[in-house]
Amino acid sequence: MSDTPVDEMSFEAAMSELETVLGKLERGDVALDESITLYERGAVLKARCEAKLKEAEEKVAAITLDADGNPAGLKPVEGL
Repeated sequence: MSDTPVDEMSFEAAMSELETVLGKLERGDVALDESITLYERGAVLKARCEAKLKEAEEKVAAITLDADGNPAGLKPVEGL
């Protein structure tokens, strides 16, 4: 597992580590205590990925379109 705090990870880094965590859990070759730790880390990583995706969706939603439906500019998204 990475030493980087989850709240500082990029989407790609969090997703990569989440895939590693899931792989270890799916194999089932880790002790119970480690499985619990991995599960908890995975839950935090999943939440980070979801937050980063939501942030990206909000930015995409802020693209303004002209009358023909073509991108015309950007509108600031509140809260970002």
